[in-house]
Amino acid sequence: MLIFIAFIWVLAFLYAVLILLYRHWFNRLQAFTPNVTSNPQIFFSIIIPARNEENNIGACLAAIAKQQYPAYLMEVIVVDDHSEDNTAQVVLQYQSILPGLRIIYLKDHLLGRIINAYKKKAIEIAIAQAKGNWIVTTDADCTMGSNWLNFLGAYIEQYQPVLVAAPVVFEKKNGLLGNFQLLDFVSLQGITAAAVAAGYHSMCNGANLAYAKQAFYDVGQFAGIDQIASGDDMLLMYKMKKKFPGKMGFLFHRGAIVYTAPVNSWRAFFQQRIRWASKADSYADKTIFYVLLIVYLLNASILVTFIIGCWNEWVFSQAVLLLFFKTAIELSFMIPVANFFSVSQRLWLFPFLQPLHIIYTVIAGWLGKFGSYEWKQRKVN
Repeated sequence: MLIFIAFIWVLAFLYAVLILLYRHWFNRLQAFTPNVTSNPQIFFSIIIPARNEENNIGACLAAIAKQQYPAYLMEVIVVDDHSEDNTAQVVLQYQSILPGLRIIYLKDHLLGRIINAYKKKAIEIAIAQAKGNWIVTTDADCTMGSNWLNFLGAYIEQYQPVLVAAPVVFEKKNGLLGNFQLLDFVSLQGITAAAVAAGYHSMCNGANLAYAKQAFYDVGQFAGIDQIASGDDMLLMYKMKKKFPGKMGFLFHRGAIVYTAPVNSWRAFFQQRIRWASKADSYADKTIFYVLLIVYLLNASILVTFIIGCWNEWVFSQAVLLLFFKTAIELSFMIPVANFFSVSQRLWLFPFLQPLHIIYTVIAGWLGKFGSYEWKQRKVN
């Protein structure tokens, strides 16, 4: 038992070093300052894959219509992925206020063929028809501020990357599920900002991602990762990182944040997180794999220690100490991250959500490897 507890403390200290490193990188970040003298020149093709999004896509398109970016330098391509509701009809209603809006029907290209990665195929088809030299992907349940494209364009012109990751945050919702999702996702976004800006992990979120169209073709599109249902963002980013080292960037500015809708049930939450976990062993970027392994082993070990502690008082005391240690280290990182995402007022909940976070991490990680999940009303093995 002593060896087991010693092993967990070694894991805990490795985890602490990792989190403090992310904290150091995050605190080094400076908000992007656009060059006020630059004139927009980049043509953006905004691609939105959508399946059964009639309740969300209108708000997304309305937010895009309010962009202060020149209308002649942008287009919007919605790819309707076999929707069974009125998604397409809602999109068509917005063509009067978004002249550059087009809709593509994925069924017209698949002709009944069943595949595993519908979202990747939707993006590939849209890019093949895109007029822009830069691709921007977002999701149908997202909204953004009116200067979103201005910040993206200014960043690209200033730093000349081939791929730009940008911040995403869940809309604020009350209740246990809403607060848990918000804080958990903010922590992931903080790690993304820190690691990408420091030049390490290839992390990003397809809800707010931009890349050069030519670079997409230079890396062979989604070839090699097209058998995986998700991963249209991070797995693609790694391909580009290998092909174009030093040409990845993170747009660190509140005005570039994209807001996405949280799921509305615990079942949907676990399905989402199992999907995220399912591609863990598909990361060619092994630094991400080893980080995820440390995180999983630590959480699983703490959970096991609490279970064993029900029959052993000393083991239980060690479990409590480990929980406090983990919480304190994570809070040191979460404070500056929560400030950036303007969610500091909810940070007091963070320690109380730790037991839930540990349990969900263990369950989602296990099922992501050995189970199946549902995504957009489809079962994925």
